[in-house]
Amino acid sequence: MLPTREEAELLLKEAEQCNPGPWGDHSRVTAMCAEKIALRCLEMDAEKAYILGLLHDIGRKFGVRHLGHVYDGYRYMLNQGYDEAARICLTHSFSTGRLDDYIGNFDIAQEEQDELQKALARTPFDDYDRLIQLCDALASAEGVVPMEERMEDIRRRYGRYPQEKWDMNMELKRLFEEKTGSSLDKILK
Repeated sequence: MLPTREEAELLLKEAEQCNPGPWGDHSRVTAMCAEKIALRCLEMDAEKAYILGLLHDIGRKFGVRHLGHVYDGYRYMLNQGYDEAARICLTHSFSTGRLDDYIGNFDIAQEEQDELQKALARTPFDDYDRLIQLCDALASAEGVVPMEERMEDIRRRYGRYPQEKWDMNMELKRLFEEKTGSSLDKILK
């Protein structure tokens, strides 16, 4: 289940009041990118893509956390009855499907890490998971940026960016350019 677009926008506004910061605008840019790309993919629902993009970082509502934002968003959306949004909160940071590729601090208890790992292991990625992973790698709080620039910024800030994750993001870009029949640069102008 998913909230409506209006409900999702309200959830994001409420979350920003709890933890103000650029993450809210990053989520909006992610949502806009997801909607524009999904509009060009016959088998995708652009409204669903927008909502998922908007809520992918909703766990940031609970404070400045790293891996904690994944866990918090996943649990929060599950508790709200929004299982599709919970799934995106879970999958958006793991394009390789592996918890150990997370970039940032592992600031949750081992049992919570185990819960995330088990959930990831039983969640085969679909096109919405892949789309939000892609759009997360294209969106800054200021707007759409070249993927390589965003990944390099993350590498500078956190001191690493696993090559396998970098390569997977480039593969996601290629996949959606193939699905849309257009370059993402043209779609996201």
